[in-house]
Amino acid sequence: MSIDELQAIESTFRLSLFIGILLIVAAWECLAPRRNLTQSKLVRWTSNIGISAISTFLLRLLMTASALEFARIVEENSWGLFNTLSIPYVLATILAILLLDMAIYLQHVMFHHVPLFWRLHRMHHADTDFDVTTGIRFHPIEILLSFSIKLSVIYVLGIGPLAILIFEVLLNGTAMFNHGNIRLPQGLDCILRLFVVTPDMHRVHHSVHIDESNSNFGFNMPWWDRIFGTYRAQPRDGHTDMQIGMQEFRESRWLYLHRLLVLPFINYRG
Repeated sequence: MSIDELQAIESTFRLSLFIGILLIVAAWECLAPRRNLTQSKLVRWTSNIGISAISTFLLRLLMTASALEFARIVEENSWGLFNTLSIPYVLATILAILLLDMAIYLQHVMFHHVPLFWRLHRMHHADTDFDVTTGIRFHPIEILLSFSIKLSVIYVLGIGPLAILIFEVLLNGTAMFNHGNIRLPQGLDCILRLFVVTPDMHRVHHSVHIDESNSNFGFNMPWWDRIFGTYRAQPRDGHTDMQIGMQEFRESRWLYLHRLLVLPFINYRG
């Protein structure tokens, strides 16, 4: 199969999956909302989906290969750690998925603590509501930087295409799920957060309180926060009363697409 054919199949698959999960979580939010939203859904959804579309376009325009295609090249050339070890393919795939997820966790921590990277990432946190579209609201430059980091991890570890495909599907699905404004029974949430980041767990990370926003960095698997000491079970103000977003960008004018694009480049304190 040629690279062009692989890219076409991957694009169709990922777009179908994205739309499907978005619609499922959006419907779930309507049937069992966790919080009352405070801003215009039309404005937020238009801006958040718009910024995601711009990021996707730029990624396709500027990057010659997708992560899946690059993983196939790495495998064919036997680059990276896993291609030098004599371990079963299934075990290598499982380890690769775990290490990729840990790398995403560490990258997320870095984006919060390195000022230059935080300028990019704060656009994600400036959303004053928390729903499924918050999970796709990332600045295009952050997306390009994250993609470059991912390619580096694939190259160094020698991660194959199967691991990348599984990881991308899991990450895209869980990112929208754990940003969902959905209510889960407390008992079910306690069980689920042993295996996956739940909405209640990740919502703490979007608190206006800095100590809470610097916790619960996991997107997919919940274990890294516990291992590295960044886990916080609940927000101090409770899930229904907690304030989402950043103090500096609370006005509704910061919800519009053109302002999201310039938000990393301004110094604004009110």
